Amino acid sequence: MFGVSVGPTELLIVLGIVMLLFGSSQLPKLARSMGAASKEFKKGVAEGATEDEADSAK
Repeated sequence: MFGVSVGPTELLIVLGIVMLLFGSSQLPKLARSMGAASKEFKKGVAEGATEDEADSAK
């Protein structure tokens, strides 16, 4: 979109900042909650697509 590419150096910098903000003990909890949120989002998108298909079939 903006032509911005993220390389390994940038990813390491972001990871370092996240570790400073949340601490290493909080990272597994943060990753787990992000995974759960992603799963819920995908589930909601799939349900919305199924409802759209059902509405268009009427």
